[in-house]
Amino acid sequence: MPMNLSKRILSIAPSSTFGMEAKAKEMRKAGIDIVSFTVGEPDFDTPDYIKDSAIDALKKGFTKYTPASGIDELKEAISSKFKRDNNLVYDKSEVIVSCGAKHSLYNIFQAICNEGDEVIIPAPYWVSYPEQVKMSGGIPIFIDADESLSFKITPELLEKKITSKTKALVMNSPSNPTGMVYDKEELKALAEIILKYDFWVISDEVYEKLIYNGKIHYSIASFSEQIKARTLVVNAVSKTYSMTGWRLGYAAGPKAIVKAMANFQSQVTSNPTSFVQKAAITAINGPEETINKMKNEFDKRRKYIVDRVNKINGLRCIMPNGAFYAFVNILELNTPEIRKKIESEIAQTNKNFSTLFSEYLLAKANVAVVPGVDFGSDLHIRLSYATSLENIKKGIDRIEAVINKLLL
Repeated sequence: MPMNLSKRILSIAPSSTFGMEAKAKEMRKAGIDIVSFTVGEPDFDTPDYIKDSAIDALKKGFTKYTPASGIDELKEAISSKFKRDNNLVYDKSEVIVSCGAKHSLYNIFQAICNEGDEVIIPAPYWVSYPEQVKMSGGIPIFIDADESLSFKITPELLEKKITSKTKALVMNSPSNPTGMVYDKEELKALAEIILKYDFWVISDEVYEKLIYNGKIHYSIASFSEQIKARTLVVNAVSKTYSMTGWRLGYAAGPKAIVKAMANFQSQVTSNPTSFVQKAAITAINGPEETINKMKNEFDKRRKYIVDRVNKINGLRCIMPNGAFYAFVNILELNTPEIRKKIESEIAQTNKNFSTLFSEYLLAKANVAVVPGVDFGSDLHIRLSYATSLENIKKGIDRIEAVINKLLL
């Protein structure tokens, strides 16, 4: 019997982040020393006090079903966090807990998108935004923002993309993949446009604690009750507390939307893991000492990797102010001569130069990076500095040596 997959599934692209890391793992299994800059997760262990909380919950038998949208105690902790960190007041009925921020985002798109609705996504963007919009029947509409704009959209660029079908705008600050951070006035100006045309804004704030250079994180929902009523805020414990594999995220917004998301979640996944919810309470209510230690280490790596990249012929990178990614411009290497040389050396062709160049680095330098085309820019590659400074030094040395050979 032929395998007839749905058109919906066939239209979805796989995650390039996990795809490149999978290739790197296969090479490691073959005994090859690979330096990976691919996966966006802290290389620090989850703090012991959080792990102990989960163990305690397990020992006490907290292993059964919970309410589909999360336990009240966790929702109350999240509400307190929003008040403390973001000057946002949410009742527990306006909060939903899900299996990671990615799950929260998917719930949102499912709850608000009808067939043909348009969702505006600034590019460069996190790889899952457009795919999730398409999975929900929506149409992703992109706004290009390059280095000249510090990878940020302006009210003028936003207004040009708005149509009668516009349902939402996705904001991600600090950003994956660029590390850019919107300041207060920039967000306020965008909020005015959102209110003028009356559509949703989905604010992905999972990197809010990882900000450098004295920058401050602002949630767009915090500027007025009017913009708060049009905002769905998404966050998680994943990046902040180095709990990526624990899979717990959350969202807050108007009660009717959150209830719709909870109804959907109840039919798809039911509750997030019970004992992980207990650990999340401990994380959210706990001290920030471990966060600050992690951030300080990321800051050292950030400065090192950008400084080294900018000394390599053919590469350039603006300094990120948040998250743990360097979005490296490779435009100067995209010449017919270099492309031909790369194709001949690795016996591959690819219309996307960032993919071709990433494959070349993996084959010739034993370094794994993520091609920028999957983030909406074929002019870039993404390097995660959520790895040790020793690995970063080794990886950049290898990249530099390979590029110098290409330019001979």
